[in-house]
Amino acid sequence: MIRMRRDGADVSWSLVVPLKPLVRAKSRLSEAAGEEFRPKLALAFALDTVAAVLACADVRDVAVVTDDPVAGEHLAALGARIVPDAPANGLNAALAHGAAVVRARRPGAPVAALNADLPALRPAELTRVLHFAALFPRAFLADAADIGTTLLSATSGTELEPAFGGPSRARHRSSGAHEISVPDVPSVRRDVDTGEDLRAALALGVGPHTARQAPRVPGWAEWAGVLSPAGRSAARRAVDVPAASGRTVPPQVRASGA
Repeated sequence: MIRMRRDGADVSWSLVVPLKPLVRAKSRLSEAAGEEFRPKLALAFALDTVAAVLACADVRDVAVVTDDPVAGEHLAALGARIVPDAPANGLNAALAHGAAVVRARRPGAPVAALNADLPALRPAELTRVLHFAALFPRAFLADAADIGTTLLSATSGTELEPAFGGPSRARHRSSGAHEISVPDVPSVRRDVDTGEDLRAALALGVGPHTARQAPRVPGWAEWAGVLSPAGRSAARRAVDVPAASGRTVPPQVRASGA
């Protein structure tokens, strides 16, 4: 969907989502999920994130910067454009490269970098964040811990200048980006790095790919307590009911709420 301002400027966003090779992604989740299962969770997070972004009315397209062939295949099937990580020089270089690739095809496009680990992401909340971001040349949203960043935006004619990683909230603020202060957008702030983060995301209500994987997390019986009864039932059905292809059927409802 293409949105235009009164001055004729295109305000449909292109989002850039970075994703490490799955064998290295979400390393801090190993303690909670186990080293073998961690890559599957990382892929599930990315799939739910990108699916929610693509459902956002203000988003025109999504570019996922990754060199992981398995993740690339699954994310492309959702409708994302896969951009190889040509710089191979870390997160911020990947994001700058993704933004440049987007603008090579659509000069002046408003772009936003978004974490790939937002499994509870809701399109309506992302829409509110992007509406606010459109008011400033550069803007950012702090993560749930108020330390990092989950989204950084740059409107037409402005470079993204990403400074993600660690205490990036302070770095983005000091770089001149405006901090987004939209209330009630917890799903856009809830990134997942640890087991406690995952519990918090489950309590918000995760997308179908993460809900399908959650019952395989060690200690699920205890973790399931943060879900609604409907969410627990849907997640368990995702494991128990085989699809015609032999793969599991993801639940078509979020674990908690819409």
